[in-house]
Amino acid sequence: MKSLPSRPRSRSSKILLSVAVLGAAGSIAGLGTFATFTSSTSASHTVASGTVVIALGASGSANRLSVGATGLAPGDTMERAVDVINNGTLDMASVALATSATTSSLLDTDTTNGLQMVIDKCSVAWTESGPPYTYTCGGTLTNVIASTPVIQASLSLGALTSGATTHYRVKLTFPSAAGNTLQNQSSTIQYSFTGTQRAATSK
Repeated sequence: MKSLPSRPRSRSSKILLSVAVLGAAGSIAGLGTFATFTSSTSASHTVASGTVVIALGASGSANRLSVGATGLAPGDTMERAVDVINNGTLDMASVALATSATTSSLLDTDTTNGLQMVIDKCSVAWTESGPPYTYTCGGTLTNVIASTPVIQASLSLGALTSGATTHYRVKLTFPSAAGNTLQNQSSTIQYSFTGTQRAATSK
């Protein structure tokens, strides 16, 4: 038998095959020639937070709040100096004082005939005499808190800049009108100072 002659491929098939081969070759060539220009630079800075640190004078005339008094009679007064210091790196927008009685009696619960408190500040350190302690101001004297019952939730003492010290005098008075019910009473008064940072600002 004679074999049938093979049929030649159509021209359209040849063209499609050629296009496919050329497309693959183009993709391989593109992988070898792809590139971009680049450039980079950088900068850095240090960011650090500040501190709010409130402290009291260490001892002596810079802090007499730990010194008590006994044998009070109606009309008596007691004075105690204390320095309040901003040891932080941030200014304080306010310093608040809260007083409480860790041991309580009529001396602190009777708001009329119990102990009354006045707070003054001096632009320089107080000049101390005694004991019994009394103080005079050689600079500018400013009343900070007018007479008020000794126990207070919060009293504003004003602002305090970083590194600054304010010189306060706490004066307690036992009212002369106190009657017999206030005899033989004893209270322990605690003074707590809280500093609050300055308002937020742009840096």
